[in-house]
Amino acid sequence: MGENGTFFQSVELTAATVLPTSTMTIRNGDAVLVDADQKTNGVFWTKRIDPEVTVSNSDLVFVGYGVNAPEYGWNDYDRIDVTGKTVVMLVNDPGFATKDDALFKGNAMTYYGRWTYKYEEAGRQGAAAVLVIHDTAPASYGWDVVSGSWTGEQYDLVRPDGGKSRANVEGWLHLDTATQIFEAAGLNLAEQMSAAASKDFKAVDLTGLQLDADIEQDVKTTTSRNVAGGIKGSEMPDEYVLYMAHWDHLGMSEDVDGEDKIFNGAVDNATGTAAIIEVAETMVERGAPKRSVLFVAVTAEESGLLGSAYYGAKPLVPLAQTVGGINIDAMLPVGETKDMKVIGFGSSELEDLLKKQLDKRGMYVVPDDKPEAGYFYRSDHISLAKLGVPMLYADPGNNHVTNGLTYGEKFAKEYTDERYHKPGDEYDTSWDMSGIVQATDIMLDMGYDLANSDQWPNWYDGTEFRGLRDEMLADK
Repeated sequence: MGENGTFFQSVELTAATVLPTSTMTIRNGDAVLVDADQKTNGVFWTKRIDPEVTVSNSDLVFVGYGVNAPEYGWNDYDRIDVTGKTVVMLVNDPGFATKDDALFKGNAMTYYGRWTYKYEEAGRQGAAAVLVIHDTAPASYGWDVVSGSWTGEQYDLVRPDGGKSRANVEGWLHLDTATQIFEAAGLNLAEQMSAAASKDFKAVDLTGLQLDADIEQDVKTTTSRNVAGGIKGSEMPDEYVLYMAHWDHLGMSEDVDGEDKIFNGAVDNATGTAAIIEVAETMVERGAPKRSVLFVAVTAEESGLLGSAYYGAKPLVPLAQTVGGINIDAMLPVGETKDMKVIGFGSSELEDLLKKQLDKRGMYVVPDDKPEAGYFYRSDHISLAKLGVPMLYADPGNNHVTNGLTYGEKFAKEYTDERYHKPGDEYDTSWDMSGIVQATDIMLDMGYDLANSDQWPNWYDGTEFRGLRDEMLADK
């Protein structure tokens, strides 16, 4: 199912490593307030592929959440020209701060809350540099995830413009560091955060503060691979049900404290990769369904969903002939549960098919319990969802069959706090695999039934992707 009769789809990437000689400082006149150390106070990089990128004497301006969202009547860049400036902004979006369901999507993060959007929009606005202030609750992960994920070798798709559409410098600021620089500008960060959650907010100059950066980096072009295989349908071979999981993780980092420098990714996402292999093998044993089934293990998810984005741009089968997809990402070994969790609950009719499977087993669907974390926009399914293809992202739930909901919630919290994007995400013989088996069986049966039907699930009415799918199917 791959290219030229192989099981592979080549994905061209740039691999950039910021060299230790690189600097990023924020100063007030001649006094240096921040000398970013890539570990404790600030992390920085560039998406430009030049070996050296500089920014000098760039004035700082606080632009709230850094969002320009016409459909929500919101523009943090309104009536301000940030060309050549350094924009400083908050993570997540205003709905999280206010918990107002009428503001964006309330507590549930929208795409505008994602760092990917914020960096892209700052580039579109002409900023020289963009710094996102890390805050654990709205980010949904700690600072150690930032320092561990955005340092070392960083990957990106090969961009035709060489990254010229992006700001020269991108990065994160630790919350304590941001508090200090706001104080130096005569501002209170907490007060500015509160003001930024209002439509009346206007960008604020951090008077007297300027950023200087000199990034030296080792840039090379490399080729990774999406891995694809499939089962040809017996009656409708040109219609495809898709299973997707990402096979990459974060590699190694010498900057990590302790002896273990390896980011294994046993949960995130060896579980999903193993699951789609098991689903494929079992479907072969059952016999080919009426429709074809495609299995794609994508690369570079941790670098910004790059493998799935590449697949979306150059699909192995036409998107209009893709009936729907199931993405499997990071299933916790919590054991069997009474529920399954749908990330982005209320999005597509694939949820109805999942519910049918759960009803058979006396189980039930629950919405994502952390919608503020924006997980719907943080995994590979979104690369195809944004193009109109209905996608489901579901995980084992938290309501353990014998130990109850509190046990499952505690288990999930321990993983997020102690293991997510850390060397501690490694296999342990104490794992209870029964819940992973349970969830895999459910998604196997769901996809197999869909492949044996003539159904074309769609996005629910009113979702942002419905129009794209309707147009796609009308042209099919």
